[in-house]
Amino acid sequence: MEKRVALIGIVIEQYESAEKLNRILHEYGEYVIGRMGIPYREKEMNIISVAVDAPMDVISTISGKLGMLPGVSSKTIYAKSKKVSL
Repeated sequence: MEKRVALIGIVIEQYESAEKLNRILHEYGEYVIGRMGIPYREKEMNIISVAVDAPMDVISTISGKLGMLPGVSSKTIYAKSKKVSL
């Protein structure tokens, strides 16, 4: 199955969901390229970006599971698919 590179943007407005969110990301850790989290204390939220390299169905599953958590929003953007020429 073709793998794609994608960026999952996550906003956490309910801190209680952070543990479940981390469990989901750990579950799919083999696909994670990198992760950056920014606490935005003034607005009482956290912003996380997760870069992944995975099959499309796995990326959709991760994003869907994250988006179902209370107080968590997630959106995914995909890199354009291109052939590598040597």
